[in-house]
Amino acid sequence: MQFVDESSIIVEAGKGGNGCLSFRREKYVPKGGPDGGDGGHGGSVYLIGDDALNTLIDFKYQRFYKAQNGQPGMGRQMSGKAGDDLHVKVPVGTTVIDEDTLEVIADVTEAGQVVLVAQGGRRGLGNVHFKSSTNRAPRRTTPGTEGERRNLRLEMKVMADVGLLGMPNAGKSTLIRAVSAAKPKVANYPFTTLVPNLGVVKLGQHEHFVMADVPGLIEGASDGAGLGLRFLKHLTRTRLLLHVVDVAPFDESDPVEAVHAIVHELEQFSQALSERPRWLVLNKLDLLPEGEREARAQEIVERLAWEGPVFRISAISGDGTEALVQACHRWLTEQRRLENEDEEAAEREREMRERMEAEAVARTEARLGRKRKRDDEGDDDDFDDDDYDVEVEYVP
Repeated sequence: MQFVDESSIIVEAGKGGNGCLSFRREKYVPKGGPDGGDGGHGGSVYLIGDDALNTLIDFKYQRFYKAQNGQPGMGRQMSGKAGDDLHVKVPVGTTVIDEDTLEVIADVTEAGQVVLVAQGGRRGLGNVHFKSSTNRAPRRTTPGTEGERRNLRLEMKVMADVGLLGMPNAGKSTLIRAVSAAKPKVANYPFTTLVPNLGVVKLGQHEHFVMADVPGLIEGASDGAGLGLRFLKHLTRTRLLLHVVDVAPFDESDPVEAVHAIVHELEQFSQALSERPRWLVLNKLDLLPEGEREARAQEIVERLAWEGPVFRISAISGDGTEALVQACHRWLTEQRRLENEDEEAAEREREMRERMEAEAVARTEARLGRKRKRDDEGDDDDFDDDDYDVEVEYVP
């Protein structure tokens, strides 16, 4: 299937039905008076979170969604039928943004969550409402109002607890294969993942967490090199980042310089995201002679002046991965407990998410501003995110 994580759509609510101008006409009933009924309300457009969806591909081929109009009123004080509401399913993790005002309308974070995005038009009133002692034959009605019409931007961010960060070929895809049922492409030649991969890491019958692997960054990504920062937004919902480092890169590059380059690109993308807890994961130790492994790992840690947790693993053989996932699970469990019991901890998490959303709005505003400028200049050759389609395998 194709993986599409951004899309623009148009939603339009239904128009309210017009009120009816009618007078009662029956045999032997002179001057029956007004009996025009009201129109029906127009249908509204709602978005509903659905955890069975993991891509916005449907919105690439259908961009316009319209709810049903309300029917006009009729004589004998009969009201018109209200228009049916339109319910559109979106993946859990979708942020809904008004493209015209750049307002974040909603963040769909739960399955079954319902969000009103376009209000249906109000019904018109029939002339029966305007009769009075001085106006017994009113010829006045009101029309139904137009339904809301909005240009929306849908941005999907994968819902994961732990995110993997690192250079291409650091072994992130191999790690997620080793600890979950996800099967992203891996090979014994240099290449990079093109799309995010999700894997559920199970530690028992009822204990698990979700890990996300995003395409690797390269130096200069913030200036558009490689895949740029397109997929880093998928890490903004994670609580913990694992910085995966190749201790024996095939091109003999310096792992420490690679770490500094990634940190720089991360800060360029989101200052709030760069402040998330980040653990160092030294991978591919199996490529070094056994006697050199600890010395190599210690050298990297000392040069980085790393003060946080450090894990030494070999993702391809599974060495050290069990200790890593157990530590992640314990940390996540403790964080959730703190947020449930400590209001200050919960408030810090809310503030962090609000900062990330504010940064996301600013990025969206800048991107749409560039797109409008290109449109004004009549340049259709530039890269458009909506035309970027690649294949992805998702394993829930």
